[in-house]
Parts: sequence; C-alpha cells; structure tokens
Amino acid sequence: MILTDVSIKRAIENGEIVVEPYRPECLGTNSYDVHLGKYLAVYDDEVLDAKKHNKITEIIIGEEGYVLQPGELYLGVTEEYTETHNSVPFLEGKSSVGRLGIDIHATAGKGDVGFCNTWTLEISCTKPVRVYAGMPIGQLIYFMIDGEVNNYYNKKKNAKYTERTIRPVESMMWKNKF
Repeated sequence: MILTDVSIKRAIENGEIVVEPYRPECLGTNSYDVHLGKYLAVYDDEVLDAKKHNKITEIIIGEEGYVLQPGELYLGVTEEYTETHNSVPFLEGKSSVGRLGIDIHATAGKGDVGFCNTWTLEISCTKPVRVYAGMPIGQLIYFMIDGEVNNYYNKKKNAKYTERTIRPVESMMWKNKF
C-alpha cells in the first residue's frame, strides 16, 4: 500500500519518516519531491573494478549549472536527508526530468526500513543537458510494511551506506566477500 499525502504528513509529524529540510510544498498526492544537491562525482578510472575501491572526483554545481554528457555516469546526491522507520521508500525520477533524457538511478531505487541518509543518485543522460543544484530531481514514494522488522538498515553490522553525508557516495561493492 502506497502512503498518501495525508499519511506521509502524519508519519513525518510522528517521526516515522524524517525529511530535512521539510518543505510542505514538496508533498505531492502520494509522494515527496526531492532536489539535486550541489555535489556530483565521476569515477576517475575508465574501467571500474567491483573488487576494488574505485576513486571519484567531486564536481560542485555552480550558479550557471553543470552540463551532463551522455556516456558518463554521474553520482549525484539529494539535498534532503531522509529517515524511514516503518515504511519502505522508493526513489523515482520526476517525469519532467525523464523528459529531459535524465535517468536518476540505474538500479538502486528502493531504500530499506531504517535507511537514514541523503540519497546517492546514479545519473545518466541521453543528450547533453544542463542541471542545477536545487532543481527537483525525484520523488520518494513510501510503501507500508507488513510485520515486524528485526534487521533495520541503520543497525546492520554490514551496512555500507550509514555515514551521514551531503556528498554522493561511490560504490562500496568492494566491501562484500565474493
């Protein structure tokens, strides 16, 4: 079951969902709009290795914006820090962003109960497109859970993305044993 605007607002008031900064005008019928932060990152190496820590270079989006190029993977970040304690957040792109040829995530659209952080975006585009810090970039949709949770993300020993940040975070696949 997807939460409606009334249910999302009630969950925020009760502390079951946290959005910082919270802006009432960003609450949609059944979602909450999130915005592109001022930091992007790109991987340094042409070939990435899943077993190694791949280094990134940070880009700061200035007032003039930044032109994304096709064929490049950009890591972005939401301005909003979020927490979910009894629902599952899904991050989806806004239709206006998609109509510019921008994808905001390759595979990681679902969060976990207990996820507490900003969202790293896996951004790609089909044509060169100028983006701006603070522009609406996606929307969070919240699904109710059924049953008890024993393994909240923010309390898992092996959770890799728990350090609070305002910057995009590169893949931590290398921390897995395989």
